[in-house]
Parts: sequence; C-alpha cells; structure tokens
Amino acid sequence: MGKDSTLKIRAFFAIVTIVTGWLFFVPAGCVAAEGGPMATVKSTVNQAMPILRDRQTPLAERQDALRKIIAANFDFKAMSRSAMGRHWRDITSAQQDEFTKQFVAFIEDAYLSKINDFRAQQVSFLKMTKDPDDPGYAQVDTSVSQQDADPIQINYRLLQEPDNTWRIYDVTVDAISIILNYRNQFDRMMNNQGFDALIAALKSKQQSLSESLVNH
Repeated sequence: MGKDSTLKIRAFFAIVTIVTGWLFFVPAGCVAAEGGPMATVKSTVNQAMPILRDRQTPLAERQDALRKIIAANFDFKAMSRSAMGRHWRDITSAQQDEFTKQFVAFIEDAYLSKINDFRAQQVSFLKMTKDPDDPGYAQVDTSVSQQDADPIQINYRLLQEPDNTWRIYDVTVDAISIILNYRNQFDRMMNNQGFDALIAALKSKQQSLSESLVNH
C-alpha cells in the first residue's frame, strides 16, 4: 500500500483547501456549499486560506471539525466506486458498503494527519468546464502558489447530486488523479490477493494512522 509521499502531501493541500474553509464558519450540522461548481470551490477556498494559516486552535479540534466538513462536501460513494474501478461490479452490495466505510476512514486519517503541513500562499481560480456528454459532471481548475516552491496545479472534479448541490468525487494534483493513484494499487491487490486482503490492508494502515493522530 505504499504511496509517493510527494503526491500525498500535495494532494492533501487540495483536500484541505476545499473543505477547511468551513471550519469555523459553518455549524456542526453543516451542509454542502450551494451554487454551481465554480461557486462551490471558490466560496470555500476563499474562506479556507486564513483558517489554514491559523495555529491558535488546537489541532484535535480542527481535525474533528474537518471530518464533518469532508462528509458534507465529498461524495464518498462515487469516490469509492471510482477507486475500486472494474472490481466494483464484481463485489456484493455489502462488500461495497464495507469498502466505502474503510476507504473513507483511511482517506480521512491519511490527510488529517498532515493538517499542519499546509503552507499555500494564494489560490487562483482558472476555469470551470462541464462534461459535454454529461453536464452533471464538471471540473474546476485552480493553481496554488507556495513559498519557495512551484505552484501546485489542482483540478477538482465534481458531480451534481439529485438535490442539485455539487460535490467532489476526485482531485487531480499536477495532472495526477488521487483516485486513479489508489485505483491502480487496489486493482493489483484485488487481482493478486482478493477483496479480504485489500480490506485487511486498509484496516491495518488506517489503524496506524489513527494511532498517530491520537499521539500527535
């Protein structure tokens, strides 16, 4: 289950930029951002920057709040289905639910553990495009500047939910899809070891991450 550490850190920037903006502006019972794809990304990111620079609030409180925000703004079922790829249709509905639960826990802990690493300077909102074959899918392109480093090109992939809100189902960081990166790993494990081994590996990794969060 090894990952490229640079991708993980840069992907973390993408996730916390889009969700952490709600940290102190939205009540605990938060809802997804309203408006179209660009409005959803832009309004959230514009609030995120000063919060991400704040080191006054205890880390544990920010992590707990961030979990609620992630749940409101990401479509975990779509993310899980995409991450599992062609194997999704071969597993039972119960296994789909189990994989989604474990994958979400792993994703959350993987990025929550790096919340204090965020050092972005400014976000530029470049453009929004909709899928010509399905306007229910869209992409918002942004560029995140960093001090003493090249800008990060971050593209958010969103889908329109039945209630007309837009939620994120994937993020590309410098043209590398976070979900595709996981899909390649999951595909190899499913082919070589099967579903139970994949779940066991996710649980083991997530447990280690959870323990590191507690001891942080």
